[in-house]
Amino acid sequence: MSEPQSQVAPLFFERGASWYWVLFGPISAGLLVLIQNSGGYGFQPLVPTVLLVLVSAMLAIQVKAARIHTSVELTADTLRQGTETIRVADILAIYPEAERPTGWGKQEPQKWQESRALGELSGVPRRRVGVGLRLAGRRTVQAWARDHRRLRAVLSELVPETVPPGGPAETDVEDGSSW
Repeated sequence: MSEPQSQVAPLFFERGASWYWVLFGPISAGLLVLIQNSGGYGFQPLVPTVLLVLVSAMLAIQVKAARIHTSVELTADTLRQGTETIRVADILAIYPEAERPTGWGKQEPQKWQESRALGELSGVPRRRVGVGLRLAGRRTVQAWARDHRRLRAVLSELVPETVPPGGPAETDVEDGSSW
């Protein structure tokens, strides 16, 4: 008899989206029924039913996609961002948090903020903030999360080394020689 595989409890987890968004379909259909009744048309189920199905179906597709592509899970061994998973052992350092722009002047982004975001999306998803990571093989990437400070804190426990502000980026040569 085989022993069941035990799931490693995540140290950090974000779902991506909530299924509660799908409730806008029934809510919008109910509001349409109320509008029909208050307008003196009585109960006509065809249009509210079509609205319920269309709105619920479109929102269900978007929620499912968000749960796949914008979820984050960090365990002691792996960091999963969407459908991309990297090993925590490959993370060599964490870049310091980017400074918030102050005043009217435009602030220049740090080098790690211009690097590739983990996951299959073209950049850091909306309403999420990047966390710069230096990986093995002289690569720099951005992990991301809504609660980026908590992700950074948990990652800092697993990867104790942080790059000092103004420290090397992926294009910097550490030994003084050039390519």
